[in-house]
Amino acid sequence: MDTSAKYASRVRVGSVQPPASQEKLSMANTAQDDLDMQRLGKTQQLKRNFRFVSILGFNCTLMATWESILLTSNYGLTNGGRAGMVYVYIGTFIGFFTSVASLAEIASRAPTAGGQYHWVSEYAPPSCQRFLSYITGWLAVLGWQAAFASVCFLVGTLIQGLLVTICSAPTTQHIYTFERWHGTLLAIAIAVIATVLNGWGTHWLASLERLLLFIHIFGFFVVLIPLWVKADRASSAEVFQTFSNTGGWPNIGLACLVGQLTPIFSFTGPDAATHMAEEVQDASRVVPWCMISTAVVNGTLGFVMLITLLYTMGDIDSVLKAPSGFPFITAFHNATGSTNMAVGLACIILVMEVCSALGILATTSRQIFAFARDEGLPFSSTLAYVHPKSKTPVWSILSSTLVTVLLTLINIGSTAAFNAIASLAIASMLTTYIIAIACFFIARWQSRISTTSPRFSLGPYGPVINVVSLFYLAFQIIFTFFPTTKNVGPRTMNWSVLMVGAVTIFAILQYVLYARKAYHAPVSRTLQNQ
Repeated sequence: MDTSAKYASRVRVGSVQPPASQEKLSMANTAQDDLDMQRLGKTQQLKRNFRFVSILGFNCTLMATWESILLTSNYGLTNGGRAGMVYVYIGTFIGFFTSVASLAEIASRAPTAGGQYHWVSEYAPPSCQRFLSYITGWLAVLGWQAAFASVCFLVGTLIQGLLVTICSAPTTQHIYTFERWHGTLLAIAIAVIATVLNGWGTHWLASLERLLLFIHIFGFFVVLIPLWVKADRASSAEVFQTFSNTGGWPNIGLACLVGQLTPIFSFTGPDAATHMAEEVQDASRVVPWCMISTAVVNGTLGFVMLITLLYTMGDIDSVLKAPSGFPFITAFHNATGSTNMAVGLACIILVMEVCSALGILATTSRQIFAFARDEGLPFSSTLAYVHPKSKTPVWSILSSTLVTVLLTLINIGSTAAFNAIASLAIASMLTTYIIAIACFFIARWQSRISTTSPRFSLGPYGPVINVVSLFYLAFQIIFTFFPTTKNVGPRTMNWSVLMVGAVTIFAILQYVLYARKAYHAPVSRTLQNQ
């Protein structure tokens, strides 16, 4: 009899019962949720308020794919041009989908807020599982923390870009000067708003995410329709056959590969649902299907919006020289012929990015909470505290906000220095995906995983999908370290490889000096190891 079956029999005969203090809370759990938490060796502390639609809304608005395609279009337009963006997007979607499918299958087997570092602990070779798990945990925590800081800063600079656009209109006599400290204050304001909304508890957050899913889809059509109705359209030959290499790379092929940053940024973060797994009812079924559904929904919306942008944006040179710093705002103006309409459509993107910040903070705080619960962080007992009424890890939320505020202050001195920290998000997340999928594949190859089929399974195609995913992620992460242009200086250099290396070295030193004795690897608490 395998481990899951043994535990199930113990539950039926009543030999394992939740503590009395957990009885009311566990009413939000299904029987499978109780089984999963017991197998994983975790106590249910967070309330399961999320269902399929609410967690789908959470994941879709957090990734904000169609919105991110617009926000980061400058990378793809510079490196690859119109045609390059089309084909790179398709290739990125296919490659990333194999990664999402691989992560979804693992999440079905171990639906925990710890996510990748827990999976590494459970599936890595025993000789290195504790060390690899700890390194993965630090990369995941700092990756999500950098993501929250960067999205707050992105929203702040977008507000500044809109002010520049409004003030540059012929009918406006006001002048707005783009100051770095303005962006910092706006970023802090967004972080505070996200903190207040998260602090009200997950019940309110779950209800909000259902509404945000509707806004995410409705806003897509509100932006899409005016562009097609009012714009003069480029020819299909321009969209599908015209490449450009403004970045100065030796050839178009390399330029297109560097331009992958636009779709990579838009697809990063599919693991967000897994970090909310302990707040999702029937998580081992709902979370993996949410991840797959998010990839399909957001991938489709993102592709349609990309094609719309390429057909309607007008002259590519004018778009890349956007005074606001955001090419899509100039593209909206070229398409509609109206500054007011361009700003109005851009405000929809602004609202959705604020909603994305809300979800990213929730994910970051759950990642911090889970890692602290296993004694992986300094002040772990405080960071793992869950408020008894709101069932929210309040200190994890507040600590993430504090770190974000401190990071945004760096921008006052140097935007390049802040961007170096923000660039940590994508590279570190992709690294955790690679480690987790590789460990699972090795465990599968060595027959170290349970023979019981999970509730979401890739079946006999699983190993092939895992291998394709690993090759794709390894190839992809190389280009996340490239600068956007060939000729760079300190301000335009991509410092993410330095940041990832620094974080990894710090995590190794932390492990040797402290965590080697204090860190409780999750696998030590799973049922099969008790």
